[in-house]
Amino acid sequence: MAEPLRIRAGDSDRDAVLQVLMDAHAAGRLDMAELDERQTQVITSRYLDELKPLVADLPEGNSLVLMTGPHQGRGLATGPGQMPALHDQDAVVSTVAVMSGKNLKPARGVEKLTSFQFWGGDEVDLTEAFGPGVTITYEAVAIMAGSTITVPEGVRVQDDTVNIMAGNEIKSKAQGDGSNGTLVLSGFSMMAGHTVKLTKNK
Repeated sequence: MAEPLRIRAGDSDRDAVLQVLMDAHAAGRLDMAELDERQTQVITSRYLDELKPLVADLPEGNSLVLMTGPHQGRGLATGPGQMPALHDQDAVVSTVAVMSGKNLKPARGVEKLTSFQFWGGDEVDLTEAFGPGVTITYEAVAIMAGSTITVPEGVRVQDDTVNIMAGNEIKSKAQGDGSNGTLVLSGFSMMAGHTVKLTKNK
């Protein structure tokens, strides 16, 4: 009896799984070590059957469906109404950047941004999200990657990241006195780093 055909995974399949892992981490289901271990497996996976077990025990992964039968070969997909797009007003925003990146502009009310980055990074404008007493955490796992984060005047930047052959650049003008909120950088970077800069005056 012939072995069942194994379907190769595409970049969109891996991105979908990485997003689920980031959402699960944000919800407290995976710690940083577990997140890093599974993300590494995702990046090195070649077949769809290698990806599914990485999210099978996570509620966030229920919306990932392995398409078979007449849809065979389409990979991992989501059904209508599942995995809705994140909105800026959400308290937690999760992103995945694999050899790519997004332009993000969260509104007031966001408390945490989580990101997995591999040879990529986002442009994050936090100008409208900050204000007196506001604390926003930017937690990222960055491998040969990094984001550019823009903050308004008066924001204090606290760097709690763990770095290997890497580091963050906090522009001197971007380091405020905390009168307009606090940005906490956390997570892990390898051969990578983020840049925090001040919003340009219009």
